Amino acid sequence: MKEPNHVLFISQEISPYLADETPIRTLNRRLPEVFQSHHYDTRTFMPKFGEINERRNQLHEVIRLSGTNLVIEDTDHPLLIKVTSVQSARLQIYFIDNDDYFRRRKGVTDEKGKEYPDNDERCIFYARGVLETIKNLRWTPDIIQCSGWMSALAPIYIKKAYADTPFFANSKVVLAIDNNTYQTPFSTKFAQKMLIEGVSPNDVRSIAGFPVGYEELMRLAIDYSDAIVFASDNVNQHVVNYAETKGKPILPYQENNDMAYLDFCNSLLENHE
Repeated sequence: MKEPNHVLFISQEISPYLADETPIRTLNRRLPEVFQSHHYDTRTFMPKFGEINERRNQLHEVIRLSGTNLVIEDTDHPLLIKVTSVQSARLQIYFIDNDDYFRRRKGVTDEKGKEYPDNDERCIFYARGVLETIKNLRWTPDIIQCSGWMSALAPIYIKKAYADTPFFANSKVVLAIDNNTYQTPFSTKFAQKMLIEGVSPNDVRSIAGFPVGYEELMRLAIDYSDAIVFASDNVNQHVVNYAETKGKPILPYQENNDMAYLDFCNSLLENHE
């Protein structure tokens, strides 16, 4: 019997773990179920923002996956992995946690709605944390869907830093672009901060040396992705225009059509065989 295809979902937001129900949070919750119902094996990740109630959502730490130190700007940041189960769907959600970046932070903004000044480092930590965890799970994804700007560095890390890693060498990266943006550009040191072995200054030259806004970050993500999905009906038009110039497979916005996502991923796998 053929082994099922593996799909990794790297999401910024998933319902019902954040207070407000939004279309993208609902979609990120629904798609893993859709894929599993069609005999895919899935893993789903999101940041463990401080507003997520661990007791109510029955989160517990996975000791064997926790403890890795990720270095950002010469500082060690311990990686904590937590997990919960959605019993009705036999679905597990993994959470990337860290005392400084996530546990004491509400979300991407504070209680007054102000964006955290270290969102750039949180973005780096989240993407690297997911990929390190997948390595530790010894699980090989065929498709990796990155949803939300906080997952936007996963494509370059997969294609550069993890290019020779058996778990990611043949993965197809799908970037799901929604209408959530950020207003405060990342610092001029962002390109330098995100460098790790395998990612050279030349790989990030498009964002080096100046503040990195949402559009610049998403262009970088598009450059290193294999396919693009528009997950909202009012995506930043400059980002849309840039994606359309790259000649990559694109799935336009699909309202209440989960099967279109499944068919799109199937087409990528078929073309890859």
